[in-house]
This record gives sequence, structure tokens and C-alpha cells, in this order.
Amino acid sequence: MHDRTSHTLHLSDTDRIDRLRLIRSDNVGPRTFNSLIAHFGNARAALERLPDLARRGGAARSGRICSEEEARAEIAAAKRIGVTLVAPGEAAYPPRLATLEDAPPLLGVRMRAAPDVLIRPMIAIVGSRNASGAGLKFAGQLARDLGDAGFVVISGLARGIDQAAHRATIESGTVAVLAGGHDRIYPAEHEELLAALLDQGGAISEMPLGHVPRAHDFPRRNRLISGASLGVIVIEAAHRSGSLITARMAAEQGREVFAVPGSPLDPRAAGTNDLIKQGAALVTEASDVINALQPILERPIVLEAREGDDEPLDFDIDPGVRERIVTLLGPSPVSLDDLIRMSGLSATIVRTVLLELELAGRLERHGGGLVSLL
Repeated sequence: MHDRTSHTLHLSDTDRIDRLRLIRSDNVGPRTFNSLIAHFGNARAALERLPDLARRGGAARSGRICSEEEARAEIAAAKRIGVTLVAPGEAAYPPRLATLEDAPPLLGVRMRAAPDVLIRPMIAIVGSRNASGAGLKFAGQLARDLGDAGFVVISGLARGIDQAAHRATIESGTVAVLAGGHDRIYPAEHEELLAALLDQGGAISEMPLGHVPRAHDFPRRNRLISGASLGVIVIEAAHRSGSLITARMAAEQGREVFAVPGSPLDPRAAGTNDLIKQGAALVTEASDVINALQPILERPIVLEAREGDDEPLDFDIDPGVRERIVTLLGPSPVSLDDLIRMSGLSATIVRTVLLELELAGRLERHGGGLVSLL
């Protein structure tokens, strides 16, 4: 059972360094990275234009640009702890994750004895950190059965349900998605669990070494958990929990969403029961998941150009036009389509101004393609 993609990429050392410099530079996220590469052709050319684009977006001074020395040092430090930085389309990059429009341009991957673990079909299991005994037991049993069926179980290395799912699949293969750098494990007590799962499994992170995870890093991590998988199983999740964010991201990414029902008297089951009401597939055993995923497994994965990658940019914009778009923006998130309609300007001009504002550190991107002004 393997996930197969239509082609394999291999970066040169120079390309890898340039890509790392670009994604580690201030205000460059995955979407902006992809737009810059599409417009300028390569990371080196994009790096040269960053100061000018940030200035056009209204930055008083250019943001920090990662130097070649810093990039080389990160690659060397990563290598010392067994981490390799891979790009979408390269052999070790999870194939389904590579199809996302905000896939990490470089992903830090770490594994020991199972080089194919990141390209095998994955199923995510997530849930409450403060799980019940019954929830933990079911998570372990379900994970074990899915592992025996050939799936790699992917989760976030958190306490509770995540931990139970990882522990049950140490032998069959499990992948931990980290919110911080590979050398900043959270929670710290799971360093031993991570070390154990690396023998037959792996760990991935888009964050640089030394990055200590903060609150806003966990939703970013969650999109990787859902994006790398065929589907997400939620076992115990209270209202407004991180697991429900993962389920929402899974739905937005076109992944399957599964939920394990629980007692209406237990607040830890409120979120999962709501997911079932909203159309998530009800799960009481592994066969419920396997039968739903079988048709998807039979379809090959194609790495197509991401949405918006081939959209042209136009950096010859009149300042008055730029100000018209800025005026329409505010602290409330708004969609690109609404900005185009309200401004009466072309998609090319609006996309370009948003890119400049982002590089200037003045724009925030939200889920569902929404943006707001900082």
C-alpha cells in the first residue's frame, strides 16, 4: 500500500539553500513563497527583489533576509540530529501534503530505519489532551488496527489521544508532526516517545531548529497533520478545541473527516458529536475508516500547479491604486474575491498589492483564503 505521485523532484544544493533563505526571511509564508517563485522563476531572483517589494507595501525598512551563512548553518545543524530538509515533489516529502497550496516549501524530516514511512498512506488520529480512560483505550485499539491494515498513523505528539495513537503504532509506523523545531519537543516529556517512534516511523516540522512552539504555531501544525493524511479521525474533542480546528482544515483540504461518538453527558464528546451531526463519518471500528478510504487509495496523486501559482503579478502599480485596496482592508478578514469586486480592479493587481503588503508585515492571512490588515 503506497501513495504514488506523478513525478519526483531533486533540488541542487544551491537551490535548497536559496529556497531555505527565502522561506526563512521575514514575512514570507508558503503562499507568498509560491507566488514569488512563480513570478521570478527561482528563489535567488525573488530574494533580490524582497527589499523593493516590502518598500512598495509600505514597510519603513526592509525585513530581515536570511543570509547564505545562516541557511548553510541550519542545514548543517539539522543534519547533525538526523533531519533532512526536503521540497514538495522530492522522494521523502509526504505526497498528499505536497498537493496543498500552502505546503511548506521545505519540510524538516527525521526518520531512521523506515525510509518509506512518509510516503505510505497516512491516517490522522487527534483528540483531547485531557482524554478519558475509555477514549485513550479506543484510540490505541483503533490506531493498532489501522497500523495492522497498512496505514501510517499521523498525529501531533500531544498528551492524551495523540500520545495513545503514537504509542500503539510504534512498531507499524507512526509520524509525529511538531509545532516547534526538531530540537524543541513539546511537551518535553514526550522526547522519549519521539525517540521510540523514530525507529519505524518519522517526525516532520516546517519550523527552524531552536524554534520554541507558541500558541499560534499549533494551528499551523494542524494543517500539516490533516494535509499529509487521507483523512482525520477525531476521538474526544470539546467545543472550540484544537482537534476541531484540525477537522475543519481537513474538510477545507478535501480530506475525509471521521468522528468517534461519545456520551452526551461528557463535554469531551461535545465536539465529536457535533462533527457527526455536521456530516462527519461515524467511527466505531477500523473497518469504518478503511472502507471509506479504499476508493481514494486507488486514485493516483497528481502534483499540479497550486491554485494561484500561475496567476501573473504586476509590480508596475500606481500608488493611488494601491491605496484603494489598502482602504478596503481592515482588521476584519475579507476574501480576495470581495476585494476584487469592491475595488473594481483586476485579480492580478489585487494579488500583487496583497503580496507587497504581506512582505511589508502589514497583512495577515487566515483560513479559507481570507486576509486582514495588521
